[in-house]
Amino acid sequence: MHRAVWVAVHRWVGLTLAAFLVVIGLTGSMLAFMPELNRWLAPELFPGPRGEIELDAATLAGRAESLIPRARVMAVDLKDEGTAAIGMEARLEDAPLDFDVLYLDAVTGAELGRARQSGLPTRAAEIMPFIYNLHIQLMAGDMGGRVVGFVALIWTLDCFVAFYLTLPARSHRPPRSFIARWRHAWQVKVPASGYRINFDLHRAGGLWLWAALLNFAWSGVYMDLNGFYTRATQLVFDYEQPVWARPAPLPREDNRPLFDWKAAYEIALQLMENQSREKRFSVGRPVAFYLFRDKGLYEYSIRSSRDVGDRSGRSTIDFDAYTGALDSVSLPTGQRAGTTLTTWLVELHMANLFGLPYKIFVSGLGAAIVTLSVTGVYIWWKKRSARKLHARTTAKRLLERFRA
Repeated sequence: MHRAVWVAVHRWVGLTLAAFLVVIGLTGSMLAFMPELNRWLAPELFPGPRGEIELDAATLAGRAESLIPRARVMAVDLKDEGTAAIGMEARLEDAPLDFDVLYLDAVTGAELGRARQSGLPTRAAEIMPFIYNLHIQLMAGDMGGRVVGFVALIWTLDCFVAFYLTLPARSHRPPRSFIARWRHAWQVKVPASGYRINFDLHRAGGLWLWAALLNFAWSGVYMDLNGFYTRATQLVFDYEQPVWARPAPLPREDNRPLFDWKAAYEIALQLMENQSREKRFSVGRPVAFYLFRDKGLYEYSIRSSRDVGDRSGRSTIDFDAYTGALDSVSLPTGQRAGTTLTTWLVELHMANLFGLPYKIFVSGLGAAIVTLSVTGVYIWWKKRSARKLHARTTAKRLLERFRA
């Protein structure tokens, strides 16, 4: 295909995605420091670790439901040491809640505060959740998530188009080495005109950051367009789709009640212990305990010796919420090649590796995505203006000749 066609593809894809990428870049720049910003914005909700034994997930779930009898627990999130973020929803017969997360002291079980994870923020504790939802769903729920997923997919493909366009075109001049001709694409030439500097920033910036940009684009497909990601990954690697992305099963035909949080937690501990012996990994601190009511599954996550991230953990078991039977085990590394690859993609995306230096890099990358989008639009606008000026000048000359 002619190079000019790929130039046009890159131009119109860039113009279509520019506004989305500006939002994604700006929000992602802040999300690299989400735990730190949460603690700064709402220190009363995040007291941090105190070296004391924390309550287990089942006890915290029971405490939440005793504090809010008209609500039921959906999740117990223990990622932030010292704080338990309890996801809650109204019981079917009750009016909607004016919050969806109850924060408890993970050591004492005392209430720390309440917040809503969706909608516009009305208090400091809701600012970072708002930014997170804007980043992954454009604050538009499942439909917004699908839009962001398609943006990430198109962005992934465009990364390869952009890389191709940096390669030197064929030349009829005396031959030089490929590297000698390609070297200019990696440079920002100064002094130069404003247009030239913008062009070099766009091309060189995209080249220097190409691998990171591709990672963020493709891992975005995992997060928001997981069905496509799963099918594509399974073409090459052994990979199992995560439970949260699976479709809900058919309704159960029996009337068996699901296990309560206490009974389910005991099952989770036993299943995790069994799996740790069988698959030879060490069990660390609990990270989360979820109930997927629509799927009829409990999910228990811990930090283990298979994790690679700096914080939290992705070692997970899922089991039937009615029978206790093990449904699936997902270890972040050493189990399936596709899962290991996905773990690294996601941890890089979440700035959960390599400590503070990488957090700073990811935050800067968000700003770079904004810069690449803005410079791309500027290049298009300048070329468009130049073409319009050329057309007007040509028409004027033709008119003058006609009159002469």
